[in-house]
Amino acid sequence: MNMTSNIPAPTLPIATPETTPASVRARSAIELQAASVVFGTGETAVTALSPTTLKMASGEFLALVGPSGCGKSTILKLVSNLIRPSAGVVLVGGREAAARKLRIGMAFQNPTMLPWLTIEQNVMMPLKIVEPFKRSYRQDKKGAFRDRVHALLKQVGLGDFANHFPWQLSGGMLQRSNLCRALIHEPDLLLLDEPFGALDQFTREELWQIMQDLYLDRAPTVLLVTHDLREAGFLASRICVMSARPGRVISDEPVTLPQPRDIATIYSPEFVEMTQNLREMIAQARSS
Repeated sequence: MNMTSNIPAPTLPIATPETTPASVRARSAIELQAASVVFGTGETAVTALSPTTLKMASGEFLALVGPSGCGKSTILKLVSNLIRPSAGVVLVGGREAAARKLRIGMAFQNPTMLPWLTIEQNVMMPLKIVEPFKRSYRQDKKGAFRDRVHALLKQVGLGDFANHFPWQLSGGMLQRSNLCRALIHEPDLLLLDEPFGALDQFTREELWQIMQDLYLDRAPTVLLVTHDLREAGFLASRICVMSARPGRVISDEPVTLPQPRDIATIYSPEFVEMTQNLREMIAQARSS
């Protein structure tokens, strides 16, 4: 357990080798070593992230929660090398993020599908631009790659919608397509930034189950940013709580409720206690 505050940690089940997937006990995939981010200089400088140390194992599903503006999305950008740390080090696969070429999948709150392309063409897009797939794109786009896309769409319940256009699908269907696009190129790292935040509760819970199935089937390393504590508890193997800006990790705890989880899990006493403790911790962090 990492604690950098006197704020009490949530009460969670105790992790054991039997309850922790083998993929989560693997080598380090992501490591922040006292990494901080400051935007601007002088009197206008804004500290987005205080020195933060965080380590993830390959195949782990980690959720970042905390008050708005605490630096959760900043950590996503550091890991994906969209920004550089102002101080400290960010390691991905044991090397500095800036020096390493990674296959990264991303899914955000808005699916941002290209409206003039079909769902099949949208989902296939990473195969056109990401190595090593782009080398054989012309050869395989109507064969092996098309089969890959259709198999993934079928897995999320969209097997009959490959030739539809984005404007013909509902919000939930578009977000399923978005997840397929993020996973189609077998990413080493999947970054999720509030991917279900704009959906109604019923659709959101349906997509939690789909995301869980995809994770258990493919075992990518997943870093999720969310304000929904139930979403974090349902999907993640670990939850990190961050303080108010300038953000830092104030609690790092495992979630060892058995997987796969179903929606009934969120009504269990253990789950309710966990989310309530997280809520109280965030409320205290916001006011401190």
